[in-house]
Amino acid sequence: MKRFAFFLLFSFVTSTVSAQQKSVALQKRSDKKTKEEAVFVVIDERLAVVRTDASLYATPIQRIRRGRIVTVSATKQDENGIKFYLIQLPNLKGWIQAEALAFTKSKTDDRRLVMLIQGSSGFDKIERVAIFLKHYPNSEFRPAVLLLFGDLLEEAAYNLSRDANRRLDEKEMKASGAPIKSFYLSYSGLDRYRKLGVVFLFNENTRSFHYDGQAWKEIINRYPNTFEATEAKKRLENLELKMQQTK
Repeated sequence: MKRFAFFLLFSFVTSTVSAQQKSVALQKRSDKKTKEEAVFVVIDERLAVVRTDASLYATPIQRIRRGRIVTVSATKQDENGIKFYLIQLPNLKGWIQAEALAFTKSKTDDRRLVMLIQGSSGFDKIERVAIFLKHYPNSEFRPAVLLLFGDLLEEAAYNLSRDANRRLDEKEMKASGAPIKSFYLSYSGLDRYRKLGVVFLFNENTRSFHYDGQAWKEIINRYPNTFEATEAKKRLENLELKMQQTK
């Protein structure tokens, strides 16, 4: 399913590239200050190094984590044409490479983030999808991204189930007197997903986690007449069957 959703998303994005070639310029007030709407989010922490000047050779000040919100007050290019933004945070101001950020009000940066998602893997991919869904609620790519998100999380649930069953000791759990279910739902592997707002269900009979399907439900509610809605219904039906399994 993950491969199918990935192919669907890739096909959708590439078919719209020609229609979204124009770059989005920062809108400025008459006093030359950036508008309040010029809010950016860090999407690539590999490039998110704040420097003292708009140059890759300038002194690094701090690296900003993925998902952090920053405001931009100016732009500059270095001698090689690399674009930098002057960003501001509490107690921090400096220059950061433009590709590290995405403009949350842009009609083209959502596509750029989708392309980055396609080139990602593992939890990095999941986290970037979560950033997309948080900051681009009305993007035309949202139904496809939601479908991909659900498939990625159900795959993650499978891996979490395997790891939890390997690490949680049956004798120790029974000796504690606490319900077995509580150990699984308190499993440390779930922590980073919970920080993203992701909820996993737990089937006590099969001792397996399953994604609760919120992304699929959103597709059905917001985009009922789409191909993604048809696929989301299939996944929710499959989820119900998995939760009813006894062994």
